[in-house]
Amino acid sequence: MFESVSHLLAEQEDLQNQLADPAVHADAARAKRINRRYAELNRIITAYRDWTTLGGDLAAARELGKEVVEFADEIPALEASLAKAQEKLRRLLIPRDPDDGRDVIMEIKAGEGGAESALFAADLLRMYLHYAESCRWKTELLDATESDLGGYKDVQVAIKGHSSDPAQGVWAHLKYEGGVHRVQRVPATESQGRIHTSAAGVLIFPEVDAPEEVEINANDLKIDVFRSSGPGGQSVNTTDSAVRITHLPTGIVVSMQNEKSQLQNREAGMRVLRARILAKQQEEIEAEASAARKVQIRTVDRSERIRTYNYPENRIVDHRTGYKAYNLDQVMNGALGPIIESAIAADEEARLAEIGDQS
Repeated sequence: MFESVSHLLAEQEDLQNQLADPAVHADAARAKRINRRYAELNRIITAYRDWTTLGGDLAAARELGKEVVEFADEIPALEASLAKAQEKLRRLLIPRDPDDGRDVIMEIKAGEGGAESALFAADLLRMYLHYAESCRWKTELLDATESDLGGYKDVQVAIKGHSSDPAQGVWAHLKYEGGVHRVQRVPATESQGRIHTSAAGVLIFPEVDAPEEVEINANDLKIDVFRSSGPGGQSVNTTDSAVRITHLPTGIVVSMQNEKSQLQNREAGMRVLRARILAKQQEEIEAEASAARKVQIRTVDRSERIRTYNYPENRIVDHRTGYKAYNLDQVMNGALGPIIESAIAADEEARLAEIGDQS
């Protein structure tokens, strides 16, 4: 497995030469992709050099330890460090999702539970915004349809990272959030104090780096304009500024009404449309490429129930990884790190198992 690093060294040198070329930086999307790959390779090569250095140190300690007891005493610690470095390198060499370095577009939709579900959707949005803030990511509200009680029937937000390292990417962390999130609590609308179960759906799409990355023919679009509406359907705008874009070949429909300008809503709608088309294309490729994807954490099935938020017990449970904790209050304030790390670890184990099956 480690033999492949020699090829990566040559690739890193080639990327370094490309990044020194001013012409590369004239194409922002291309420069971004090269920087991502360079950062990914840098992590692997640094780990590889640490591993080889420790291997050399251990070999020297074993040789010198035959005559000098002080060197022999260092051997157990060096062996432990080498094993740790080897495991780190092994995990870094797992084929990485090529989208890990991308920003994302997240959509949260109310589901079963009516008004309570819409309130829970708003709570989920707040949770993700706090988590993004803790990661120093930027967020941008693209569109929202509010419910009568202040929740969201549907809300879309763009989340943008700050690192060129794919391991620190927004998609690398939030891609596991797609699915059905179930909540158990006493709704604000419940007068008898009974616990209800409702759900909200979360959709995550990797955002397209540049418009030309996803080719969209203008003739394949049906664009309708209409007046924005608020809770209960009342008109909140006197002009036809809201936009509905239908991509005829795929049937994907995107509606935007958050901005007062029709042009701004159209631009936001195209961002979401490109992300959805890219996700659809990738899901089709993944489905054809390997049935092994079914056992991994990230699944194409958007209806999968992935998590339960139990308010009376202050309990959070991830049904895919078995993660359970009794700090729901902290999680809803953005402390998502341990849950996401459990998903990343489970996905890595699945990928390692897949590599083992193929070897």
